[in-house]
Amino acid sequence: MKIIVSGIGGRMGKAICELASTGFRGAQIVAGCDLIPLESPDFPIYPSPLSQPIEADCIIDFSHHTGTTALLNYAVSASLPVVLATTGHTDEEYEAIKEAAKRIPVFHSANMSVGIALLVELAKTTAKAFPDANIEIIEKHHNRKLDAPSGTALLLANAIREIRQKASFVFGRHGQAKRTEEEIGIHAIRMGNIVGEHEVIVGTDTQTITLKHEAHSRALFAEGALVAADYLIGQSAGLYDMKNMLTEE
Repeated sequence: MKIIVSGIGGRMGKAICELASTGFRGAQIVAGCDLIPLESPDFPIYPSPLSQPIEADCIIDFSHHTGTTALLNYAVSASLPVVLATTGHTDEEYEAIKEAAKRIPVFHSANMSVGIALLVELAKTTAKAFPDANIEIIEKHHNRKLDAPSGTALLLANAIREIRQKASFVFGRHGQAKRTEEEIGIHAIRMGNIVGEHEVIVGTDTQTITLKHEAHSRALFAEGALVAADYLIGQSAGLYDMKNMLTEE
């Protein structure tokens, strides 16, 4: 499969290139989009996919959410599936994603890890089994990450809210406000070179259950993105996520 990587000069873009060079899922990088140059690339790199028509099978986006709308416009015009692995989208950008999905296949996930998809399901199961428990989410990332809380923390919180429909989110705590029963606390830690850790703590007066996923390498997310691209190629127009892929493959 021929892949265009948006954000190819970043850490994740480089990780995808490295994995594709091993022949993983038959992936071949045919072009990149970024303002950051790569050393001696084997393919052209453009500041924007809009500047050049490119023959490809799918786009993988690991750039920045502010470029989502322009990228989707290009994808729609070129009839190319898109794997969106960016986070921090605004309401307007989410609307653009939904509109594009009416015309092309769009895979959107706040986290490209299969392990995180499993953590989401375990968190929902635990919240259902302990309806009166307190639930807190702690996420840790490197000190260069821009958005807080992480898209994955919000993914977990929203999944739990499917079970607890009256739940409200509290981002960190300060002051003297007492914790409410339906509250889900979300806490962000930024330090060092942490790839990504997400922890869901479910506690009652008699016991505590801790669910945790830790990413050891960015190759984990590159692998998930290429698996998603392989899955998306050939799908009909629509909005897909990790759960769709895991249940259909």
